[in-house]
Amino acid sequence: MTHILIFGMNENPGGMESFIMSYYRQVDRSRFQFDFLTNCERIAYEDEIGALGGRVYKICARSRNYKLYREQLTAFFRQHAAEYQAVWMNTCSLANIDYLKMAAAYGIPCRIIHSHNSQNMDSRLRGVLHRLNKRVIEKYATHFWACSRLAGEFFFSPAVIAGPRYQEIPNAIDCDPYRFDGAVRDAVRRELGVEDKLVVGHVGRLHFQKNQSFLLDIFRVVHDRRPDACLLLVGQGEDEAMLRQKTEALGLTDCVHFLGVRGDVPRLMQAMDVFLFPSLFEGLGIVLIEAQAAGLGCVTSSEVPADAKVTDLLTYLPLTAAPEVWADAVEAAIVSQRTDRKAEIAAAGYEIRSQVKRLETLLEEFV
Repeated sequence: MTHILIFGMNENPGGMESFIMSYYRQVDRSRFQFDFLTNCERIAYEDEIGALGGRVYKICARSRNYKLYREQLTAFFRQHAAEYQAVWMNTCSLANIDYLKMAAAYGIPCRIIHSHNSQNMDSRLRGVLHRLNKRVIEKYATHFWACSRLAGEFFFSPAVIAGPRYQEIPNAIDCDPYRFDGAVRDAVRRELGVEDKLVVGHVGRLHFQKNQSFLLDIFRVVHDRRPDACLLLVGQGEDEAMLRQKTEALGLTDCVHFLGVRGDVPRLMQAMDVFLFPSLFEGLGIVLIEAQAAGLGCVTSSEVPADAKVTDLLTYLPLTAAPEVWADAVEAAIVSQRTDRKAEIAAAGYEIRSQVKRLETLLEEFV
């Protein structure tokens, strides 16, 4: 059996975590076993990981106590490096590549760095660290993966991208849980008390990257036109207090629902009528693939890679367009008859069952 150590899971079940779990659920676990290294006290899907046979190892976060972090990181690799044939680092930034450096120092032969974003989403310092590490990443990684070409260009040099060790790995999903079901839709809308509403949906970390402040501006226009409209915001993050304050200032408190982190996103998407995603930047935007699998009309920013458009359900708009223009697009995107889009998603390379076979082949070649 091939043992692979994965870094990239944190406490929030976001796009990167969903991507990792989609592959872990489907991979042949008689041939490949995934274990996880994290600097969080608890990670998303931790119970499920344990049920699937994975181990979760925890060390101190670098930002909390650097000395302790280095001691625990070194101790982990000293004790466990010999157990692994590969390390697979999933990240949105190259600001910290200590995990790859340590894997190289302790002789793990296959070291994959996987890009999941296309711009710096953190502090200026982390942006500087990212650029510095981009220059040296080839010293420590043996294979270079990205969720899209934009994400690849953010992490890697043109020479790496043109080389044989570069791969674009689709953020594939299991379409079946997202397939539209009218009975589920009715049940969820009753649970949320939105049976008679026009439901605008959004799933994402409450963070400046996802641009929820502008989303609220758009929704205010939609609500002015359609007083029956409500907004479901699924996720949590550092912008939550600001967004709640803005919601109150706009007079939308009664119709904007902050649902927090949820483990039932496929069910919630059944209840939505349209999906709104005005991100400032994305590596891909896996949640848009999920929304299209649910048959939802989607409106997103032109900053999101074109790879995310796998059906005719997705509309792009520039962020310079006025909220009124976005509101027009939201109303136009509402689908009266939701249909199964699995075949289109599979044809575009985003259905997990076909893509996991490719991943298994790649891992076998590497190790």
